[in-house]
Amino acid sequence: MKPQELRALSQEELVQKQKTLKDELAKLNLQRYSGRVEKPHMFSQVKKDIARINTILNTKKEK
Repeated sequence: MKPQELRALSQEELVQKQKTLKDELAKLNLQRYSGRVEKPHMFSQVKKDIARINTILNTKKEK
């Protein structure tokens, strides 16, 4: 997701989105260890989205 889209979400929505992304990353890791990764580019994309959400949550906490 783009940062502008994430900034428009509320804090509760961001936390929910973060949980779903972490679940998706866990599923990708299971695929990695079973040897059937269909979309290997998703690892970096999901990790970056999680980092973006963490950054936005931290800036919202500071305000």
